[in-house]
Amino acid sequence: MTNPIKLSSPSLPHHKLVAYNVAVEFLLAVKAARVRDAKLRDEAIRAAKSACCNCAEGAGRVTRGDKARAFAIARGEAVEAVAAVEIAAHAGDTSQEAADRCVKIAGRLVALLTALTR
Repeated sequence: MTNPIKLSSPSLPHHKLVAYNVAVEFLLAVKAARVRDAKLRDEAIRAAKSACCNCAEGAGRVTRGDKARAFAIARGEAVEAVAAVEIAAHAGDTSQEAADRCVKIAGRLVALLTALTR
C-alpha cells in the first residue's frame, strides 16, 4: 500500500483537518483491498475519493451550515465505500482481512465526520 503524499508545509484548510487525513488513509485501504469485481471496486474507490473531496470542501467552507452539509455528504460516501468493500468480501471478491481494515478506518472516519456535522 502506498503512503499518502506528505507536504512540507501544509497551508490549506483541509491539510490540517484530521478527518481529511483519515479519509485519505481510508482511500488507500480501499485501493489496497484490490476488489476483484470491477463494478464494486469502481463504486468503492469512487465513493472513497468523494469522501476525501467532501472533507476538503467542508474544511474550505465558511459557514457552519455549509461545513456541516459537506461533512455529512463525506460521511455518506465513506459508508457507501466501506459497504461496497464488505459486500465484496461476502462475495469472495476481496479478503476478509482487507474488509476488516477498511471497516476499522471507516469507523474512525465516520465518528470524526459525525462530530463535524453537529
